[in-house]
Amino acid sequence: MDINKGLNKENSSEIYSSFVGESIGTFILVFFGCGATAVTVLFSSHSGLFQIAALWGIGVSLAVYSTRYISCAHLNPAVSFAMVVAKRMTVKKLPIYLVAQFFGAFIAAAVLYVLLNSSIVNFEMIHGIQRGNPDSNITAMIFGEFYPNPGIVKVADVTMWNAFIAESIGTFALVFFIFSLTEGCNVGRPDDSLTPLFIGSAVTLIISIIAPLTQAGLNPARDLSPRLFAFMAGWGTAAFPDNNYGFLIVYVAGPVCGAILAALLFRIILEPLMIKNEKVKGCNCANIEDSSNNSLKEN
Repeated sequence: MDINKGLNKENSSEIYSSFVGESIGTFILVFFGCGATAVTVLFSSHSGLFQIAALWGIGVSLAVYSTRYISCAHLNPAVSFAMVVAKRMTVKKLPIYLVAQFFGAFIAAAVLYVLLNSSIVNFEMIHGIQRGNPDSNITAMIFGEFYPNPGIVKVADVTMWNAFIAESIGTFALVFFIFSLTEGCNVGRPDDSLTPLFIGSAVTLIISIIAPLTQAGLNPARDLSPRLFAFMAGWGTAAFPDNNYGFLIVYVAGPVCGAILAALLFRIILEPLMIKNEKVKGCNCANIEDSSNNSLKEN
C-alpha cells in the first residue's frame, strides 16, 4: 500500500514537472518569437527576414535552456509525436505534453496582446484596417500564420499543398537535426551544454528559407493557440486561411507528418547504422533513459 502511494506520488510529481516545463518553455518560445514578428509589423523594428529568424532561434535556445531540467523541452507537439514514434518517449506521456504546449502558447499570445493591444489598434487605424476583414491578416500574422507571408512581397502563388509541403519539409529538417544533435552514437554531435544553441541555429536556418512561403510555423502549438486567441480577440474568420480548413492541413498536419517521417528515417535507417559502427568508432550509444532531466530525449 505504501509502495503504491509512493508510485502515485512520483507519477503526480512527474506529470506536474512535465506540464510546468513544457508550458513555460513554449510560453518563452511563442512570446519572444511572435513578439519579434509583432514589433516588426507594428514598428518596423527589424529589417530583413534573417533578423526575425535569428530572434526565433534565440528564443528557442533560451526556452530549451530554461526548461530542459524540468521537462524534456520538446516545446512542440510535432517533436513530441516524433519522440513517441522513435520510442524516446512513451505514448502515455504524450497528452500532458500536448496540453502543456498548447496552454503555454495560448497564454503567451494573450500576454503579448495585452502588451501591444493599443499599438495594434493604432496601427490598424492609421492603415485603415478593419479588424476581421481579409486585409487584417497583416496584423493577424502577429499571432497565427498565413501563406504566402503577408509581410513579404508576393512574387509566387503558394497553394495550400505547396504550403503543406513547405511545413512538412521544414519540420522534417528540424526534427532530423534534433535527433542528430541528441543521438548518443553520433560522435559528431556537440557537447550537451551546447545542443540548445545548435537547435536554435537550425530553427533560424529553416525559417530563413521557409518563412516567405508560410511564415514557417513548424509547430502546431505555436500556430494553433495564438490563432485561436486572434479569433477570440476580434479577427474572427480572418484568422483562418482557406475557409477555416487550410490552417489545419498546413500548420498542424504538415509539421506532424514531417516530424514523423524524420523520426522513422532516423529510427529505421540512421540509428541502426550508428549503432552498427559503435565498436569501430568507440562512441557512447547510451541514449538517455528514464530521464525527465534531459532536454529533447526521454524513454
